[in-house]
Amino acid sequence: MYRKFIRCIRITILVCFVNIDVLCHNLIMNKKENAAKILQLLKKEYPKTGPFIEWTTSLELLVGIILSAQCTDERVNMVTEDLFKKYKTSQDYANADIEALEKEIYSTGFYKSKSKALKETGQIITEDFNGEVPDNLDDLLKLRGVSHKTAYLVLAKLYGKNEGLAVDTHVFRLSKRFGLSDARTPIKMSKELSAIIDPKDYLNWNEYCITHGRAICGRKPKCNECVLKNICAKKI
Repeated sequence: MYRKFIRCIRITILVCFVNIDVLCHNLIMNKKENAAKILQLLKKEYPKTGPFIEWTTSLELLVGIILSAQCTDERVNMVTEDLFKKYKTSQDYANADIEALEKEIYSTGFYKSKSKALKETGQIITEDFNGEVPDNLDDLLKLRGVSHKTAYLVLAKLYGKNEGLAVDTHVFRLSKRFGLSDARTPIKMSKELSAIIDPKDYLNWNEYCITHGRAICGRKPKCNECVLKNICAKKI
């Protein structure tokens, strides 16, 4: 009798685990479908995304993204218009006078930490990578001021590598509202979104969320004007 009871318990537990796996699979599939629909509608709504950071070289892209932390891309572009004329190589940043650099990037905010990041990153790229911006995640994360978000953007925009989905404030806010993630940190959300969004659309998701966040889905969303109002989970 006891063995029969234990066997029933084991079977019940096994069935529960199977049901949980099925539920998790279905949930992921539903989120994948929703994410695909959302991106399709956003692409139709916005023929062009942006504006984003303006750059012509790999170093300019990296510097621009570092400066964009807690700052608008428009402001960064205003600052880099002169900055990129003066600092053209990683050695230029490595040799920069820190006080002068602070003044030059002052309006982007957090200028002290950003100036140190640019100078130290210039030194590392010059000494360890022959003056070239690294083309892999591990090496990019060795640079000061480079987060996973920054690294993912550099890899996608510069090298066409879809290593992970970059989560900024817009992606973080909108993905929660869409009901695609309840993650409390950008890194965790990046992992969750990377599992439900096609890798070829990692950069698209980032850029369309930013564009839509600026236009409609800000801190005070204009839900009545939103192209996604019929499918958005509205988890505000």
